[in-house]
Amino acid sequence: MNIKNIVFDLGGVLVDWNPRYLYEKIFNTEEEMDWFLGNICTSDWNSKQDAGRTIAEATQILLARHPEYEREIRAYYDRWTEMFSGQIEGTVQILDRLKQRGNYRLLALTNWSGETFPTARKLFNFLSWFEGIVVSGDEKLIKPDLRIYQLLFERYGIEPEQSIFIDDTLSNVETANLLGMTALHFTDPMMLELRLKQKGIL
Repeated sequence: MNIKNIVFDLGGVLVDWNPRYLYEKIFNTEEEMDWFLGNICTSDWNSKQDAGRTIAEATQILLARHPEYEREIRAYYDRWTEMFSGQIEGTVQILDRLKQRGNYRLLALTNWSGETFPTARKLFNFLSWFEGIVVSGDEKLIKPDLRIYQLLFERYGIEPEQSIFIDDTLSNVETANLLGMTALHFTDPMMLELRLKQKGIL
């Protein structure tokens, strides 16, 4: 394999982010928390911010529908950093090994709000190791849309056939495969290390 580029997803691969880490502090029971995250601050609602909707607009939409949950709704972004448990150490170690070897271009393609990503850069030093990061919220495009992958290719002069793509969401992996990348479905750092060794990358 003539691999020159390794493209990482961030959330769920290098960073452990989950709204439950915050809301388990706010709600008294897991049932209340599950209902709130399943019906009000949902993953679909959050993905609209990843696709470019502003935090202000997103918050106002929910406040208009659910004024009785104002405190909990505002907490989503007022206390957003409490949704991190930290970096996923095993994957960061793999990224560091790849950086030290210097044989591959390291890039990232992430579904992330453009408004919160600058804070993530301050929280996680390893984000500075990437040659480039395409952030969905900045581009108003979101994985698995083909166009955000094509934007990555064009911006950084990448040949898909020379690239490995790592993501924890199967639909994103399937799109990358469709476009000619060697796509790996991330489940845990140990399995990723094994897959990269099998391909002669590590």
